Amino acid sequence: MTGMIRKYARCLAPVAALAALLPAGPAAAQGEVTLESLDQLNQIIRWSGVFASIVLVTAAWLTLRLLARFVQIFSGEFSSRRMTLQKVYTVAQFFIYVATSIAIVLLSFRMDETTLAVIGGSIAVAVGFAMKDLVASYIAGLIVMLDRPFQVGDRVKFGGEYGDITSIGLRSVTMQTLDDNTVTIPNSKFLSDITASSNYGALDMQVVLTFVIAEGQDIDGAREIINEAALSSRYLLLSKPVVVLVNQWTTQTLVGVEFTLKAYVLDTEYEKPFGSDISLRVLRAFAEEGFRFPRVDTGARPAS
Repeated sequence: MTGMIRKYARCLAPVAALAALLPAGPAAAQGEVTLESLDQLNQIIRWSGVFASIVLVTAAWLTLRLLARFVQIFSGEFSSRRMTLQKVYTVAQFFIYVATSIAIVLLSFRMDETTLAVIGGSIAVAVGFAMKDLVASYIAGLIVMLDRPFQVGDRVKFGGEYGDITSIGLRSVTMQTLDDNTVTIPNSKFLSDITASSNYGALDMQVVLTFVIAEGQDIDGAREIINEAALSSRYLLLSKPVVVLVNQWTTQTLVGVEFTLKAYVLDTEYEKPFGSDISLRVLRAFAEEGFRFPRVDTGARPAS
């Protein structure tokens, strides 16, 4: 709830500016508050609305918590609808933030020409100095939601981080990495950097695995082992093709044959389990069939 209150507390920032703009009398110069200044402050701020705003923030926070709990429970029960529920929650969260912020301003201030002028000037100063980056992130957040370079639930690689997008907010995007780390990225970063999405709104995704054996062995047999290992995995999406590519693999000291497996998993959550499952099957089969791995090249080559 603390984070929620901080978000909406920004809407009350003009109060400090209003106090600074009020006329200062002789008593004020001595650090005392005059009845005239208090009266002017009361004419601008609706104190009953301030208390109503606190209740509204609490209600909005509880609503978001209930929605998050609802999405968590039903995503576990209906995994095929997980991404749809997350997207609905993101849109609902956005509108709750905006509606609550507007309501706080309308409830807390008496909207006349003087109040609008003072609030407008205060916001302009804040945007120009302290809130430049925040406003830039807000605008970038709208662009991200409209342009949609990625969606909630996508498995994304950005800035050296790789994981699932869990929320798209007005200020930042939250990513859950495969190491179970929560990464918060300001929206403005996405306007200039490259983002790679592995599934882009789909539940399934392609997984690429590579295997290398020494040269001079049964290439067709090794390729068949990798293909069968993929087809027998319980994580495989059978409706999409399984491809095993073969290529010569060389380094400064090693020579071998590289096999690249490209297959699709049922859910992005199965990326790592699928890779582990296939690797175990292939390595065990290679050991049973006596396949050798690349060794240090002695440098002996046929004379040209």
